[in-house]
Amino acid sequence: MLIDSHCHLDFPELAVEREAVVARARAAGVGRMITISTKVEKYDTYRAIAEENADVWFTIGTHPHQAHEEPEASVEQLIELSRHPKCVGIGESGLDYHYDRAPRDVAARVFRTHIAAARATQLPIVIHTRDADDDMAAILAHEMGKGAFPALLHCFTSSRQLAETALELGLTISFSGVLTFKNSADLRAIAADVPLDRMIVETDSPFLAPVPHRGKRNEPSFVKDTARVLAEVKGVSEAEIAAATTANVLRLFSKLPALAGAA
Repeated sequence: MLIDSHCHLDFPELAVEREAVVARARAAGVGRMITISTKVEKYDTYRAIAEENADVWFTIGTHPHQAHEEPEASVEQLIELSRHPKCVGIGESGLDYHYDRAPRDVAARVFRTHIAAARATQLPIVIHTRDADDDMAAILAHEMGKGAFPALLHCFTSSRQLAETALELGLTISFSGVLTFKNSADLRAIAADVPLDRMIVETDSPFLAPVPHRGKRNEPSFVKDTARVLAEVKGVSEAEIAAATTANVLRLFSKLPALAGAA
């Protein structure tokens, strides 16, 4: 079995047929899905999706694109919202200098607040980072020095240097459909060097559909295509990648229950 560690089941592209999307994922052997928050104000939406679907869990947090679009949640608010039994993480939060939709200082402040909530709850923070490697590395090192917290670099497309820094700090790295793209040779080279016990897979659906679905709307069932390429990159079987990434997700997102039949 596989786990899609990052999808957006609330987004319109998936919400229009959410029941069918979840059913296809289940049929494809995807045993868990984590639907990821982009705005704290939508907490009730994420909670309802998770409560209505036995295979779905959720996170709570503010995406850097939306960091300036809603009142900044306090550490205490994030902690309280995360108490729901199906809330398994904080975020996604981080830095995005590619689109720069939020002022950088605002995004950084919101990100540090989310890190504090992750530190307090020991729930993993799901980190979005794009074209912000130096500042991301500096914030992670500074914040980790204040006290350890579990963390994940989601949809990794950054530099080898940031990957190495993240691994040194104890983070997990997640690979999406980007890994399967023809022009992603450098990313595959980085993935080849990430330890098997420090990697997971995701779709980031409805975005970034992997080959052979590239250009189409993505969905959780397609995570198997990314896992297949990751297996090739690591030189192991698809079954080994499924077992390793599933174990890694369950260890990182510690509130997730074990899969039925898992050793």
